[in-house]
Amino acid sequence: MVQHVYVHVPFCHRICPYCGFYKHQPGKTSYSDFADALIGELRFARKECEVIPRTLYFGGGTPSLLPGPVWKNLVSGMSQEMNLAGLEEWNLEANPRTFDAARAAIWAETGVTRVSLGVQAFDAGSLEVLGRDHGPEDVAEAVRALRQGGIPEVNIDLMFSVPGQRLEDWEHSLRAAMELEPDHISTYNLTYEEDTEFLERFETGEWTADSDRDAEFFLLADQLLGEAGWVHYEVSNFARPGRESVHNRAYWAGADYLGLGPSAVSTIAGERWRNLPDTVRWAQQISGLGHARQDAERLSEMQRGMERLALLLRTSDGVPRAWIEEDLAETLLNEGLAKFRDDRFVLTTGGLMVADEIAGFLC
Repeated sequence: MVQHVYVHVPFCHRICPYCGFYKHQPGKTSYSDFADALIGELRFARKECEVIPRTLYFGGGTPSLLPGPVWKNLVSGMSQEMNLAGLEEWNLEANPRTFDAARAAIWAETGVTRVSLGVQAFDAGSLEVLGRDHGPEDVAEAVRALRQGGIPEVNIDLMFSVPGQRLEDWEHSLRAAMELEPDHISTYNLTYEEDTEFLERFETGEWTADSDRDAEFFLLADQLLGEAGWVHYEVSNFARPGRESVHNRAYWAGADYLGLGPSAVSTIAGERWRNLPDTVRWAQQISGLGHARQDAERLSEMQRGMERLALLLRTSDGVPRAWIEEDLAETLLNEGLAKFRDDRFVLTTGGLMVADEIAGFLC
């Protein structure tokens, strides 16, 4: 039985130069045809496995671009294909300038419990470099609209180590986000992704990566949010106590999940596949075959175990002590990168900064 479902909505009214996810501007596929294809893909998936979701996550792209009537029809169609009665969390990603309180009310009425705002920064310089089309005032209005519309939980996404961003700019963004009183704040270290304008500028030497600078930004977020009572429960995520993301926790714990939409990835019963990263072709294959899967692979128990270890190390829960060889654990403990908490092996703040490297060391 699959309890976690991800839906990829690739539409963006403007393409951000740093984003490596599959996305495009609306046009070749209508919103309503896209919604119909999603329902068809879910119908096919249900023939192979039982889908009773505890969590739903609509990412992108910009899911908040879907018009109200299309959204209602999509939710109605999906609810006929799977039982949503046990849903604990329904997350929707949104651009601050793409909705109002009336649209937020539609989301709340149909079951959305959490909206993640792609804010990235609160200073004009960073927003311009990132190609964002909103300003700080739009974010404040978006949070008000979500609260008025009845959305129970609000997340704000922020990004650090943006080219030209100063430490004081980052501090301003963190404090501005906290002032809006969201339930969750995500802080992502900028990475230079394939097939982006940012990577091209990085490869020419115009922009550079600096691990020391990254560490300064990371530690400032940990300090400011920690002092304000936020729980740093994963490398890039902070929450008010009890407001941690159920969906993301499932990913980090290695749970199975079904991915719907172009480019979405699924991992079910040791099998992993990715959908075609082409909306038109994806919809055509859904219509003809019922699915648009490619790159399927069977994961070994060792692969699954290593993935789970790497993901859980990024969290405040860490991993069972028995998973770590004693000599390797001793090395990390002596370097101040890890500690034992009860019967768990947990990374320290310094360890979290290099969690991926530590995972490679342990695996």
